[in-house]
Amino acid sequence: MPACPTPTRSTPARSRAAVAGLALAVAGALLGAAPAVAAPDAGAPGTVTASAPLPQDLWYPGTADAQRLTYWTTGSNGEPALSTGAVFVPEGEAPEGGWPVISWAHGTVGLGDDCAPSLVGPGSRDRDFAYLGTWLSQGYAVVASDYAGLGTPGTMPYLDGKAEAHNVVDMVKAGRNAEPSLSNTWVAIGQSQGGGAAITTARYATEFGGRELDYRGAVGTGVPAYIENIVALAGPDFPPLALPSGLTAYALYILAGLNAAHPELDIPGLLNDEGRGWLATAETECYAPFKASVGGLVIGSLFDKPLSTIPNIGGVLTDYMGVPETGYDKPFFMGQGLKDTDIIMPSTLLLGSTLARNGEPVTFKTYPTDHSGTMAASLPDTVPFVRALFDGQTPGRSFGS
Repeated sequence: MPACPTPTRSTPARSRAAVAGLALAVAGALLGAAPAVAAPDAGAPGTVTASAPLPQDLWYPGTADAQRLTYWTTGSNGEPALSTGAVFVPEGEAPEGGWPVISWAHGTVGLGDDCAPSLVGPGSRDRDFAYLGTWLSQGYAVVASDYAGLGTPGTMPYLDGKAEAHNVVDMVKAGRNAEPSLSNTWVAIGQSQGGGAAITTARYATEFGGRELDYRGAVGTGVPAYIENIVALAGPDFPPLALPSGLTAYALYILAGLNAAHPELDIPGLLNDEGRGWLATAETECYAPFKASVGGLVIGSLFDKPLSTIPNIGGVLTDYMGVPETGYDKPFFMGQGLKDTDIIMPSTLLLGSTLARNGEPVTFKTYPTDHSGTMAASLPDTVPFVRALFDGQTPGRSFGS
């Protein structure tokens, strides 16, 4: 077990009340709209504190209406936390029972508040607009969390799987609270950071969603797998080579997110002055400019002491960002690009094979493309997979290309 045990997910009413006033004030400032009237249990997951129309330049193709929401969820410490997100309603008339829901988990956009997709759109506009437009065209509503701390108080705990799972689940609740045409049946879908979030959500969705939601399954592409084993090696003796700038940006985001989730570890205390400076920059910069700025940076040069000086750091990291290997109750799909250099094939293949060996309901397929290309390449498989989930069918498990 980690040296720092996972906080309890139950929250005293007193804690909820203490942050309720802040929630409403921040919500109004973020959305430029008058906050909604708080419910008596304002901290209940999925409670919407503010809503406003989403600017039409951020609508995915096939959207008939869209809103930006601020809602309650749960953060890394198990306490109530605010998140923002967006709800996209497809064109046409809702079917009986309401629009089935896709809860979209986005990939890396950065940690700064001005990186939130509900404010500025997705990190890769052309790719994500086409991909999410496909799901809207299938007759699904899309709800999309920004994740707690991205556009709301605090720093987003980057790759904290359980916190992201809470955010993804509670975004479905918030979407239904704001838009009555949404059904309670839903599927989680994500890419990259969001791929890990979607698969971790698959492990906890039934537990976190409770009786009010009808969770059916999940799809994750470019799923980060066993990254925690590499992060645990970070320190002054890390190979003295500059990684590709994207991987360096990811590494610093992980350190910043871990520091936000576990301040008791004192991550800044392991870094030198240059390292602390880059850590602070990681907390505020969006991915594209940050990736450009860290080109040529050597990770090992930022450390005075290795992460291994933290007792049981392996357990801490596994609890924080490891994708669960057991405990899934609904079918889920993992897609991996053979040419992916962001999330390498061997690590995801190991995760997929471990899940299959453990008897988990996984479908694993590979595609002859890169990290981003896997999203579109997987659609001929994932569209019928998701349709079967919503139709109450159980897709057969498979493992192959």
